[in-house]
Amino acid sequence: MSDPALGLLMLGLIVVVIMLGFPTAFTLMGLGIIFGFIAYFKSGQAWSDNLIFDLMVQRTYGSMTNDVLISIPLFVLMGYVMERGALVDKMFYSIQLAFRKVPASLAVATLIVCTFWGIASGLVGAVVVLMGVIAFNPMLRAGYDVRLAAGVITAGGTLGILIPPSVMIIVYAAVAGQSIVKLYAAAMFPGFFLAFLYVVYVIGSALINPKIAPPLPPEQTRVPIPDWLPRLEEAYSKNIPLALLKALVSPARARAIEADGKPMGYGALLQNFGYALVPFLLTATTHGLIWWYVVIHLPGTAVEAAPSGLEQLGSAPAAPEPASGSQSGPSTAFYAWFFGLASVSAFLLARYYYRMTSDRFEVVKLLTTSILPLGILTVIVLVVILFGITTATESAAIGAAGAFLLALHAGTLNWSRTKEAVFLTAKTTSMVCWLFVGSALFSGVFAILGGQGLLERWVLSLDLSPTQFMILSQAIIFVLGWPLEWTEIIVIFVPIFLPLLKHFGIDPILWGVLVFVNLQAAFLSPPVAMSAFYLKGVAPKHVTINQIFAGMMPYMLIVILCMVIMYIWPGLTVWLPNFLYGGSS
Repeated sequence: MSDPALGLLMLGLIVVVIMLGFPTAFTLMGLGIIFGFIAYFKSGQAWSDNLIFDLMVQRTYGSMTNDVLISIPLFVLMGYVMERGALVDKMFYSIQLAFRKVPASLAVATLIVCTFWGIASGLVGAVVVLMGVIAFNPMLRAGYDVRLAAGVITAGGTLGILIPPSVMIIVYAAVAGQSIVKLYAAAMFPGFFLAFLYVVYVIGSALINPKIAPPLPPEQTRVPIPDWLPRLEEAYSKNIPLALLKALVSPARARAIEADGKPMGYGALLQNFGYALVPFLLTATTHGLIWWYVVIHLPGTAVEAAPSGLEQLGSAPAAPEPASGSQSGPSTAFYAWFFGLASVSAFLLARYYYRMTSDRFEVVKLLTTSILPLGILTVIVLVVILFGITTATESAAIGAAGAFLLALHAGTLNWSRTKEAVFLTAKTTSMVCWLFVGSALFSGVFAILGGQGLLERWVLSLDLSPTQFMILSQAIIFVLGWPLEWTEIIVIFVPIFLPLLKHFGIDPILWGVLVFVNLQAAFLSPPVAMSAFYLKGVAPKHVTINQIFAGMMPYMLIVILCMVIMYIWPGLTVWLPNFLYGGSS
């Protein structure tokens, strides 16, 4: 056989051997050494002098000194600490109460918690198992269709590997030589958009066929109201924020109200008024940060070139450099957009506060105590990366330290759970690192044999347009997602396509995010479909694996729809990195 033919045989064998159940990392290394020995073999040469052993050492050293991989153990540790800290139960309860009037409220709450928890942990298996324990039985007891309940947990659980901070994005950045920061920015909107499509599908299905998600009984939608709130309403006002404000100004009547068995003090009034202000403070902070970044920060940054082909809301920054020469301020379009959004937000806030009764106030309080600490940590981790304040590794360290603080504050993290989190982190990190070593050796031998060049010549001989190549490459990855996991696809097959992107003029950032969304289907497609097996492990015995598979199928179609929208409207992916960094590649 010729060397290129050996390369193709090597590529085919790796799929077969992995499907037989052999460990991926060591299969890659084994095939790399065997075929590399053949490629470097010289008659009469001692076997120990074969150059494959030099290549093995070089590739191993290169993988272990890859700075991009340093952030993986810290992000993984952050996820496992949060999982072992059991911080999600109260979050699910509060979100379920907040969406109690929405059709299929339990399923919608499950998707929202999966999305939020996936962002914080980035661990698909952990999120699916955790939500399977917390949400699956309540949905089944409420009369939800098994397929609907299984589908929202398995599909929602995979979002953590897409929405930053994500280990998959770090692995792709290391393989493709792309910026983690730009990939994080590019994956942000598509990840949330895919979650939004899931929610729309669930609500639409419940509206069309209410039998699959019947309304909850009143006792499950009733908000628990403490005794002191009705007395506060009687003393001051039915509107809770107004009542709390009046009580702060004139606290005499409030002192006669008991809360938790003791008279309500000024500090308790102030604390509850702070809870009531949370929606306003979050909205004002968000608008303030947008104003600061676009109006104050950007004009002080040198602008070399605006991103091509995109409508800009304000001036786009180039790489952060001291201002020199011309500076440009926000456009008229930005001011129109900003003040329009501010006006809508002010109207919705005024309407919300006008209608804030006891039950709404308690929901805000529950959401604040269960979501806000984790939300602040997640936002800090992402903001310090996206705005260039820290590197990805430093941000991961902040996230891991914050996760420990949250779990310790909640009183749910003991020494045993800490050891489990550290052990699982070491196990996962070792798997990823050995996978990189095997991938580096395999791809090096594959290129030496001429397999990469043969595939490139074959693709170029097809005379495809960029659109056709995009469809072909994503279709191949979609099909590979049925028998293989995302790790094998990223480290083995994605490097085959990467050299061809430049020929077709395709942005590797855009293509990479399409791959990330595409690989959501790898968790939802039998026969591997790891999400299904994660859920089956904690599901009641009467739930079959076929029912779980059937529940996942609609979400695969939604993944494809999301990819089509991303390709038709690339601004969904490239706008944010272009706006923040002045370019996506």
